[in-house]
Amino acid sequence: MSALRRSAVALSVAALALGSLSACSAGAPDPAPVADELVSAINSGDFSKVQFATSDAQSVAKAQETAFGPMGDIKHNSTVSSVAEDEEETDGVKTATADITTVWDVDETDKDLSYTTKAVWEYDKDAEQWKLRFDPSVLAPDLETGGYLQASYQAADRGSITDAGGKKIVTNRPVIRVGIDKTRTEKANWEKSAAQLAELVDIDEEQYAKTVLAAGDKAWVQAIVLRDDATREVTDAEINKIPGATFQEDEIPLAPTRSFARPLLGSVGEATAEIIKKSEGRIKSGDQVGMSGLQSAYNDTLSGTDGVVVSRYNSENKAEAELFTAEPVAGKDVETTLDMDLQQSADQLLEDADSNSAIVAIRPSDGSVLAASSGPVDTGLNAALQGAYAPGSSFKVISALSMLREGSTPDSEVKCPATTVVDGKTFKNYDGYPAAQLGTIPLSEAIAQSCNTVFVNQGAEIGGKKLSEAAAALGLTGEDGTGIGAVLGSVPDDSEGTTQAANMIGQGVVQASPLGMATVAASVQAKSTVQPKLVLSPEPQAPAKPKSELTENEAEQLASMMGEVIDHGTLKDLNSLPGAKIIGKSGTAEYDSERNAHAWAIVAQGDLAVAAFVEDGDGGAQSAGPLVKAMLQAAAK
Repeated sequence: MSALRRSAVALSVAALALGSLSACSAGAPDPAPVADELVSAINSGDFSKVQFATSDAQSVAKAQETAFGPMGDIKHNSTVSSVAEDEEETDGVKTATADITTVWDVDETDKDLSYTTKAVWEYDKDAEQWKLRFDPSVLAPDLETGGYLQASYQAADRGSITDAGGKKIVTNRPVIRVGIDKTRTEKANWEKSAAQLAELVDIDEEQYAKTVLAAGDKAWVQAIVLRDDATREVTDAEINKIPGATFQEDEIPLAPTRSFARPLLGSVGEATAEIIKKSEGRIKSGDQVGMSGLQSAYNDTLSGTDGVVVSRYNSENKAEAELFTAEPVAGKDVETTLDMDLQQSADQLLEDADSNSAIVAIRPSDGSVLAASSGPVDTGLNAALQGAYAPGSSFKVISALSMLREGSTPDSEVKCPATTVVDGKTFKNYDGYPAAQLGTIPLSEAIAQSCNTVFVNQGAEIGGKKLSEAAAALGLTGEDGTGIGAVLGSVPDDSEGTTQAANMIGQGVVQASPLGMATVAASVQAKSTVQPKLVLSPEPQAPAKPKSELTENEAEQLASMMGEVIDHGTLKDLNSLPGAKIIGKSGTAEYDSERNAHAWAIVAQGDLAVAAFVEDGDGGAQSAGPLVKAMLQAAAK
């Protein structure tokens, strides 16, 4: 408990304590009540109930505002340590003296600024009152008229976000802050120079010009912050050529590139008024804080504790004494499972994406998320970990598991008609489904060619509960253990009729994130239910074990069918890749009446599982297939 909180308790029992601390002589009332009134006034700033011998309530309130104002939002609390009538009179006047202890809760630690001052009252016989002889030193030791206390802060070094090997992903990197210095050019040039600079750095010209004109005549108005590395296209000479345009060198926490895992890592910026208010004093104006992603979720870990010095100043603004000093405590790193090379490969694949897209890579042996990329970067959407979409035919891996649990095998013969009807609703296979694979085919071929009608017809027999259990066994509906608030997927256990039929082919009401579908592929490859992880330190709470777990035999049967998808099925374009056996499944999910569709592909090879998603795609094999292929190639380098 800090001294401030202890003193608050002490104040609540002041009436009891003062019985033993105070004393008075006959003829004058006990000075304890006026001492209580004084500390109450110091705590509230309202001195209207205090009687003064040498000042007045308004002047004293103003003196305290001057003295304590520069301490900002730091909370203080004053209590009476002791109070008693003095033994000897001064010039025939009775006096009483109190020791006033004031505690400032300067930072988040238990170390507080605490000091004791003296307050003296004189007894006015005519008014029969104790009246305070106010002096600024009542407020703080040796404080003089016009003096004040002020807290100065030294920002703590922000922690970094690292990869699994401890290599810093986000760390301080050089930047330049580009803007207009209105003192460096004539007023007539301000608007034109602002527009020229805005055009040069590719920001809104009209808006920036308005901002510049609205600023003070001596203002420096920032336009943009640019990385100061080989990627910077705007040169010093181009900036300096514009009248009044300047730049300032600085360092801020940045990832290796602008697009590197941006929606996942998040950004750092100056605290907004809303953030400051929610922090209840922990965050101050001007503080750099995480605004999104991991930077926001782990801001308390990364930000550390600012150093602070509280000094006493005189009326001429000269520091006279340091009353409190706390050195800054650097923030701690947040360690992730990311593989920087794979993450960069995924980011590059999606940097020119036309619609929301995602790539997630998982290491099946331990569930580590090696890459989680979302594109296009400028949307800020973390589609990889927090998007929820119909998974289409990639979900048939889950449907196949539910059928295996009912006694089917990869060789079981199943009927694949061109169309089928469930409760009056017609379902059909995708356009271009090979006619030679209609009729009675092995279950493995239904997976390889992605026959819809086989699975639709099994919906009623399997039922919602068993389908939901299969999804849990493949990791799609487990608890999130990533430490970033990720979404895996949802498969209701009470679906019936046409909804259940549609669920079997990854439409209906089932949803999955790219992370969730990567987990499905990873579970098959690992031969056990995988629970993905991303943040290693600080270690998040472990997720609960799934109610239904994947067995080795089930995984082997799924893997054999998914292998045929690569061998001669919808992802046969991947069968030329060298290395260990590849397993996979493609998927297309129409999401509107115009047959716009999500494109999916999930694959695994060796100790790597990958899911790719394109929100507006031409088909799983066509739009997502090349992405998973490129990721397997990148991993093989």
